[in-house]
Amino acid sequence: MRRLVRILVSIVGVLALLGVLFLAYAHTVMQGERPAALAAWQDDAVTITSAEAGIVIEPVEPGAGSASGQGLVFIPGAKVDPYAYLFKLSGVVEETGLTVVITKPTLNLAFFDTRPLATFTALAPDVDAWWVGGHSLGGVRACQLAGDADASGDAEVLGVMLFGSYCANDLSGSELAALSVSGSNDGLSTPAKIEGASGLLPPGAEFVELEGVNHADFGDYGVQPGDGESTVDDAEVRREIAAAVAAFSRSAGA
Repeated sequence: MRRLVRILVSIVGVLALLGVLFLAYAHTVMQGERPAALAAWQDDAVTITSAEAGIVIEPVEPGAGSASGQGLVFIPGAKVDPYAYLFKLSGVVEETGLTVVITKPTLNLAFFDTRPLATFTALAPDVDAWWVGGHSLGGVRACQLAGDADASGDAEVLGVMLFGSYCANDLSGSELAALSVSGSNDGLSTPAKIEGASGLLPPGAEFVELEGVNHADFGDYGVQPGDGESTVDDAEVRREIAAAVAAFSRSAGA
């Protein structure tokens, strides 16, 4: 009996240690760069509000841009600070008129976030037509949410927008619109991986590959292990991402 107790205590101890190590891993995030975040906060064309579930970026002029009145729920990449996307996505808001909600994933990992899409769309109640998107593994999760009618609640889901990402579930039979913006120098969501998963996207999906852009260029959080080298100025990447989304929203009938 004593031996059994010692074994059980050892097992519990190992499990507790693994839990602590996992929590430490999950909470060690790639921090957003302060100058980029400050530039977004100081952008007179947008307003930024932080809530418990996410960060809302809205156009100051509601009628600006081709996607005015629509929203984008954007899911960060694994272990990337949600605020690291403020600069790039504020450019999208300014150019298109979209309202963007950047989620704050559970444990900084999108796959552990089981909250429905409605949790995030509720942060912008005046918007009723939504895109679902994300960066890296956040985009993979976005595809799952876009394909789950129960997750959207009363919100109309227009389609998916992927940034350095791809789908793992099959949306090829859906009527959703889809945009894939990728980087030619992405060492993680490589051009080959984007191409390999392209058949999972709905028919008519649009693909835009940005020359010289790497994986981390879709946010502002420094160098990411395994990534390729970026050869494009950060401000130029911001303009190119915004232009790709703006062109897509126009072609999608936004």
